[in-house]
Amino acid sequence: MASMDDYPLIENHGLLGDLQTAALVTTDGCIDWFCAPRFDSPSVFGALLDQNKGGHCTVRPQNGAYATKQLYFPDTAILVTRFMTEAGAGEVIDFMPVTGTKVTESHRLVRMVRCVRGRMTFEVEIAPRFDYGRQAHRLHITTHGAAFVAEDGSKLTVHPVREAEDERLLDLLADRRDALHFTLTLEAGQERGLALEWGAEGPPREMRLAEYHQLFDETVQFWRTWLGQSSYTGRWREAVERSAITLKLMTFAPTGAVVAAPTAALPEQLGGERNWDYRFTWIRDASFSVYALLGLGFTDEARAFILWLADRVRERAGRHGDTGPLNIMYKVDGSSDLDEQILDHWAGYAGSAPVRIGNGAATQLQLDIYGEALDSIYFAHRHGLQLGHHGWNSLLTNLDWLVDHWDQAEEGLWETRGGRQDFTYGRVMSWVAFDRALRLSDANGRPGPSERWRQARDDCYEQVMAKGWSEKRGAFVQHYGSEVLDSSLLRMSTVGIITPEDPMWISTLGAMEQELVSDSLVYRYNPDASPDGLRGSEGTFSLCTFMYVDALARAGRTGKARLVLEKMMGYANHLGLYSEEIDPTGRQLGNFPQAFTHLALIDAAITLNAALERRA
Repeated sequence: MASMDDYPLIENHGLLGDLQTAALVTTDGCIDWFCAPRFDSPSVFGALLDQNKGGHCTVRPQNGAYATKQLYFPDTAILVTRFMTEAGAGEVIDFMPVTGTKVTESHRLVRMVRCVRGRMTFEVEIAPRFDYGRQAHRLHITTHGAAFVAEDGSKLTVHPVREAEDERLLDLLADRRDALHFTLTLEAGQERGLALEWGAEGPPREMRLAEYHQLFDETVQFWRTWLGQSSYTGRWREAVERSAITLKLMTFAPTGAVVAAPTAALPEQLGGERNWDYRFTWIRDASFSVYALLGLGFTDEARAFILWLADRVRERAGRHGDTGPLNIMYKVDGSSDLDEQILDHWAGYAGSAPVRIGNGAATQLQLDIYGEALDSIYFAHRHGLQLGHHGWNSLLTNLDWLVDHWDQAEEGLWETRGGRQDFTYGRVMSWVAFDRALRLSDANGRPGPSERWRQARDDCYEQVMAKGWSEKRGAFVQHYGSEVLDSSLLRMSTVGIITPEDPMWISTLGAMEQELVSDSLVYRYNPDASPDGLRGSEGTFSLCTFMYVDALARAGRTGKARLVLEKMMGYANHLGLYSEEIDPTGRQLGNFPQAFTHLALIDAAITLNAALERRA
């Protein structure tokens, strides 16, 4: 079994992206995760999940005695990894030129090496492993670069960045494993490097420094122009804006879909089996993005997702199976073939197997997604993004199904694999769906069976208050007939089914604090008390901690909310990024970075900042 020492910590990574795919870079200069041409495509570099068979691209000093620091170039998604030695200091500057809104097969990773003090020699190793390491490849070296060609014709091309007069700075050398090695010796003020291109149409070519500088400047300009649209001026602005950039990096620009994370199979428990593929778009998570994006002033991204969501609502209107007219998740292009597979030939991160690609939860029944979808559409409507006639008619058919099917057992938002239950959160969000449908109909004068929706809304409310409440616990519980607490219900006051001052809500919040909160960090639920069909335990959920901050702020407990938020900010990595979970030692676990967590951070900051302003 692989040792933890063989793998970088999950949090010791930075994120790059071009709005169609992404890459992770470790704090010592290794790209150990990159899929192409899309987020959900097979990996080209996958050492994150198998150090021996996954493939990587590494740039680091030849002398192993060095210290590293990593940062983002201000207000951009350009990553700078700094190396300090006795003999000199250098930087590796990584970025992906933005591709735009048209689907393309061409994607570039630019890696520039700069010496800023003294003299340094860097070692470069490029060792792709196509299709999760399942395809062999051939390496072709020319006088102008190199190309790796897989069995199916996929190609990764290496374009050196150099000037004509200093070609000896960079010597290419292949080895019998079909990897590429070379060294790069630089003195203070010199910079050279390479560009990796997926799907290049032509042969390898030399890039001049002027071309690199143009790409760099264009990338800086794109990110700073985009971030300049933000209207947020409140507290924790740096963390909020870094979260916004991170969410943008996880957005598939051609459709507006936001992936839950750019990675797959990173464990929720080291050595455990809770290793899922998050490179897809969940209706729930992406709906939350509408609140965050509009809250910051990014209307174009919110509009793009609403259009994507409208397409999903429309394409299966009137057609549904056991799980209803909406799937819980889709690929970024809107397709729904997410068959789950296990990569038996990969060891998994630090030996955490199985390594799963695809997601078997895609066929689950999760009733809460209808509430999240309607709530985001209603929120967008209030910000001037209105649903058209055909979109409204398709929404009616979805609501017709929900009226007839909301009162049934389901798998729930945590995607448990231990059987269906009557989850309270699903009923709460069904209430939201009917409530927002009524509001939309009234606000726009749109036709709809208002009395039917109103009756369903009222039935949901009465059922939640009667069956979702436990007198024994003095709290709303995970599912009917249980005594288990569940932090998803922190959203009850946010969506308005109960007021923050209601004694039942105050009691619920108190019960959660006693059982689910550990020094400000929040667990989803107790798996021992509510078996979810999976072995092992998990860490605290970062999403839930930010939801806790939001709930505290709404309840008027701004002092407590601020302390919890400040503590939670301390668990971010060195770049301000969060994975899904945090273990008892403060280490990050699960897929990285996670969109839902960064969305919740933005929401919590906006809510708490507004509450503090009101008190001031």
